[in-house]
Amino acid sequence: MPKTLLRAASAILLTLTTLNAPTAYADEITPITVTVTVNARAALATAPGTGIGTNHAIWDTHLGTDETADKLKDAGVKLLRYPGGSYSDIYHWADHTAPGGYVAPNTDFDTFMRGVQRTGAQAMVTANYGTGTAEEAAAWVRHANVTKGYGIKYWEIGNENYGNGHYGVAWEADDHADKSPAEYARHVVAYADAMKAADPTIKIGAVLTTPANWPDGIVGEGDDGTWNKVVLSTAGPKIDFVILHWYPGALDKAAHVPDMIGLTRQQIAKHAGPGSERIGIAMTEFNTGTSNNGTNTQPGALAAADAYATLLANGVFTVDWWNVRNGIGTVTEVEGQTDYGDFGLLSSATCTSDGTVCEPPLNTPFAPYYALQMMSRFARPGDQFIRAATDQPKVTAHAARRPNGDLAVLMINTSSDTSYPATIAYSGFAPASGAPTVLTHTNAATSITTSTTGTTTSQTLPPLSLTTIVLRPASTQTGLPAAPGQPTASDMTDKTATISWPAASPGARPIVKYEIHRQNGAITEQLGETTGTSFTANNLKPGTRYTINVIARDSGGTTSWASPPLTFTTGTPATSSCTVRLTNQNDWGSGYVGAIDITNHGAPINGWTLNFSWPRSWQSLGSGWSAVWTQDGSDVKVVNDSGNGSLPTGASTTIGFVGNYTGPNVLPSVFTLNGTVCGTQ
Repeated sequence: MPKTLLRAASAILLTLTTLNAPTAYADEITPITVTVTVNARAALATAPGTGIGTNHAIWDTHLGTDETADKLKDAGVKLLRYPGGSYSDIYHWADHTAPGGYVAPNTDFDTFMRGVQRTGAQAMVTANYGTGTAEEAAAWVRHANVTKGYGIKYWEIGNENYGNGHYGVAWEADDHADKSPAEYARHVVAYADAMKAADPTIKIGAVLTTPANWPDGIVGEGDDGTWNKVVLSTAGPKIDFVILHWYPGALDKAAHVPDMIGLTRQQIAKHAGPGSERIGIAMTEFNTGTSNNGTNTQPGALAAADAYATLLANGVFTVDWWNVRNGIGTVTEVEGQTDYGDFGLLSSATCTSDGTVCEPPLNTPFAPYYALQMMSRFARPGDQFIRAATDQPKVTAHAARRPNGDLAVLMINTSSDTSYPATIAYSGFAPASGAPTVLTHTNAATSITTSTTGTTTSQTLPPLSLTTIVLRPASTQTGLPAAPGQPTASDMTDKTATISWPAASPGARPIVKYEIHRQNGAITEQLGETTGTSFTANNLKPGTRYTINVIARDSGGTTSWASPPLTFTTGTPATSSCTVRLTNQNDWGSGYVGAIDITNHGAPINGWTLNFSWPRSWQSLGSGWSAVWTQDGSDVKVVNDSGNGSLPTGASTTIGFVGNYTGPNVLPSVFTLNGTVCGTQ
């Protein structure tokens, strides 16, 4: 190329480079600011005293050591489960044996309880259902609470008893000839009666399947319904809590939690009989369950903190990590750190079978240990979770309000390489000026650091980090009215609901009114206000789930904390020119065959279109028949085929489809026929 052309080309290239450089350089060094929204008016559950838990196993030689107990205490663990997963169904407590399994020395029940007491935790004990008896379990209760005076409150009946081969896969010991949910439920009743005869103050838990996790939704041969339906229908009146286990196998599944817990509550309310609102939900085994994405490195810790916060905010009374120590698995490299594929909180100092890789020294904390420790410092027993959200998918946020008026905000940055500036906005809370207390845990860190950096409205979130800020309120918290009591809903229709609540106790000044707020993510919409303790909300949407809080306001304009949340779902029109009935006819845990019966109650129809939407992004249409089915985004459109377009008054037609799902399967509830909202059956 001639020099003149070369110089010209170089000048053009330099000009283009100069023009392009500022934008590219700015993107590299100034990432987009994350907006974190915290809303104290949108209250969730109260943090329970048993929230942060973990599992102990009788095959762990170090279960009863003082160092183990002290490590767990430093992590803020408040509940310890024993004797360890599926070992529960082969373990005989009286002679400390588990035929077919290994029992380590110094792991007997009284040794376990000595560690529980040193940790400052409560115990949860799993009675042997698979190879035990109700009498054996009752004797355990007598030994623990009458003879020894341990005061153990929570007792499970069996571990994962749906895994006994009834659905085709067997890992859980079960000597009963009948392995159906009906047989399990009958024994739960017998166990509950015998165990409560020994100590009537204890709480009994029954095993359920977790929504959207195998074998949830499957109906076994000869059964009257799914495992959960059968167990709750028989044992519901005898139990005090239900047991879920969750190994999502991925690090980004916390968004499934609200529906997972919501569907479980729906099943309890539908099948467990009168008074079922007393039944709590315990997640007695949880782990990210993904050995190649960071089981014991920082990504797993971030997912753990996100899941713990979400589960507890949705009212689960304990989340129990699997396990204290578990042993080495598949070794990989994750985010620059060695991941040992170990599902434990603490190193067991084990090595691979060929001895080429060994874990760090015994009791070295893995990253999820610090996630539990951060959770225990972020949301303490008695704190009230409140809504928090961000506008950046790589960053999640949670918040909790403390009885002394302080506010804690937990922010989780899952980005591997981006340090995000965060702007934090508050609703219903005014922070005091000055730098807040900041707790931080970053990739490969061996402790949580404490500092006073940034401001109440501006923080920088390092890559792969947990950051908690603790804020003081700007004004004194004395003299406030108390929060209103638990609201309830009645007289619900498709567009209205009457909300009632126990009156709040006044503070320094009389209460003059109550405000009713609807949660919409981390934003609240005030539905109205009243001087009484009941309010009828109008102009609601059919088939829509609402979460409501009530706030008291006194004569000086001071407001109370938000009430506990009320969640309800509106119905569909009681009278309409059409009705629709959707039934799940056959479910296999990731999809189902659905049947939709359409009935015309109005004028004769010649040609119809049925419309509905999938409630969640993880649902989709697989196929359909007896009509022309199409899907656009979450919207499904169904047009009659040539044989069923005519619907005289009173006539019905049935169409079918295959629905797919990869998360909790909340069924569509609102259908329109030729633009008219139908009633549902």
